[in-house]
Amino acid sequence: MMSYFPDVKRIQYEGRKSNNPLAFKYYNPSEVVLGKTMEEQLRFAVSYWHTFTLTGADPFGNPNMIRPWDGLSGIDLAKKRVEAAFEFMDKMGFQYFCFHDRDIAPEGDTLRETNNNLDIIVSMIEEYMKSTGKKLLWSTQNMFSNPRFVHGAATSPIADVFAYAAAQVKKGLEVALRLGAENYVFWGGREGYETLLNTDMKLELDNMARLLQMASEYADKIGFKGQLLIEPKPKEPTKHQYDFDAATTIAFLHTHGLADRFKLNLEANHATLAGHTFEHELYVARIHGMLGSVDANQGDPLLGWDTDEFPSDLYSTTLAMLQVLRNGGLHSGGLNFDSKVRRASMTPIDLFYGHILGMDSFARGFKVAAKLVEDKVLDDVVAERYQSYQSGIGQEIVSGNATFQSLEDYIIDKKVSVATSGRQELLLAKLNQYLLEAE
Repeated sequence: MMSYFPDVKRIQYEGRKSNNPLAFKYYNPSEVVLGKTMEEQLRFAVSYWHTFTLTGADPFGNPNMIRPWDGLSGIDLAKKRVEAAFEFMDKMGFQYFCFHDRDIAPEGDTLRETNNNLDIIVSMIEEYMKSTGKKLLWSTQNMFSNPRFVHGAATSPIADVFAYAAAQVKKGLEVALRLGAENYVFWGGREGYETLLNTDMKLELDNMARLLQMASEYADKIGFKGQLLIEPKPKEPTKHQYDFDAATTIAFLHTHGLADRFKLNLEANHATLAGHTFEHELYVARIHGMLGSVDANQGDPLLGWDTDEFPSDLYSTTLAMLQVLRNGGLHSGGLNFDSKVRRASMTPIDLFYGHILGMDSFARGFKVAAKLVEDKVLDDVVAERYQSYQSGIGQEIVSGNATFQSLEDYIIDKKVSVATSGRQELLLAKLNQYLLEAE
């Protein structure tokens, strides 16, 4: 079988002083941190769409990516991408991958033909997984690219489109079961609205919940035990999407009785678009017991769209991993690189540079976060800041024993002084100290 990346050997850890661009500087998969290896803790995954199907096209330019599998189409192209994907995963050391159904196999004229195409490629992937030990972190369905989904999928005003979407999810869950996916993701790419002038929001929200309920029931019926996930995103391609951010999505799940079966797959760039930091979204999901998995990338705060850059911001990766550690880890989730090389980085070797950057960035952030946890740097600060709730009237409040009357009786003749510093600058300096500390 041909090699798609003949000039690249297996990427190894060489340490932070290495000048080899094809080596890890901080990600050492066998290094034990907090009782587990980095490989076990971080559970890195490669995204099929950005890595193997990205063409480089944008609203102002034609495809420009140079790929060893160029020149083919249809099933032939799909087969070559499978071969390339498993070679790439082996050389990068990835144990996991993720895909949309339409990433791996082309659509036909009917859903039956499309499913047949999917079965051909799934059989091929299944054999590669058996021979290599690679695992499917999660799969999902693309219900946003085809023109049939112009008005949405589950939220479409056309019942036939809802039926098509349901059948597509049904097949997607069957594929996930067959390949042993540890999770299954729902990203409502066009589940939202462009204008309220022609929108029945109540019907659309209820229909979205109906499809998710059907998916939950069918997953149970066929014996799929993986975690079901929803990925929030506030906008793009739809002006307003119903799964706007973590808080909105959690409220939606509780409103429709779906919170026991679903958790969240959170992406850094989507947090940016929602006006949040990545750690904010992770924190919100964590305290509600809804943090499931992570799409590891970053956005450009100067641009108003989903740039999906490989993560390089060590502050963001550190604070993100701090929330993951406080969550007790990623459990069945992982760090999936929903990241793409820039359009000007069009050669195959750039795929390796991008993933090395992302893996090193999260590895360094993880080690700093682990040290912050071990040293209780922030835990002690937070505990001290809220210590007034550990006794006296504060304990009465949090225990639920306080009433308006008891609080008025307590405070009515008492002078209240708030002269306690939050020491934000001190904490930022301490974070810098940990980030810049030599290995």
